[in-house]
Amino acid sequence: MSDRHDVGSDEGKDASMGELFPDLGPETPVISGVAHDRSESLITVRGVPDEPGMAARVFEGLADADINVDMIVQAGASTGTADISFTVPESSARRAQEVLEAHRDDLHYKRCVVNPNVGKVAVVGVGMKTHSGLAARFFTALSEKGINVLMISTSEIRIAALVALDDLDEAVRALHTAYGLDSDHVEAVVYGGTGR
Repeated sequence: MSDRHDVGSDEGKDASMGELFPDLGPETPVISGVAHDRSESLITVRGVPDEPGMAARVFEGLADADINVDMIVQAGASTGTADISFTVPESSARRAQEVLEAHRDDLHYKRCVVNPNVGKVAVVGVGMKTHSGLAARFFTALSEKGINVLMISTSEIRIAALVALDDLDEAVRALHTAYGLDSDHVEAVVYGGTGR
């Protein structure tokens, strides 16, 4: 029986990112680049009833309208309500707001706020699960520049943060320095709202 995992086979579907992009050892650079995206908007739905199924209703309406959602945070309050924040491509922000307004009676939220003045910065690489301290370095670098983090998302190949758009360029520079990346050779990539 083979231990091989073919990506196209059913067996390969269960392969982790670590198997698909293996850590090749301590000599391999873990962080390979810094990426950024200026084309997102942050939407916050405030005062949603904090009960099972409400987040599903929010995102089902957006999915039905073919609106891609990237980063998501839900924060509960002691009042029995929650705020749900998420990012969408800037080009979809107005449509997302219209969809949420159309479902207001079903969602029972208090208000919807759209903030287009945000940007996403991320470090990408392999072996993040097996190398400690990468997240600490990421957030320390931003903190030392006085950059406030609005949202966070992580995966086996990425650490990403949403920051104020005015802080985005400084965040990119800070992370290049923190991870020892040569900015002459490492290109900052624009995701273009793909959700990657």
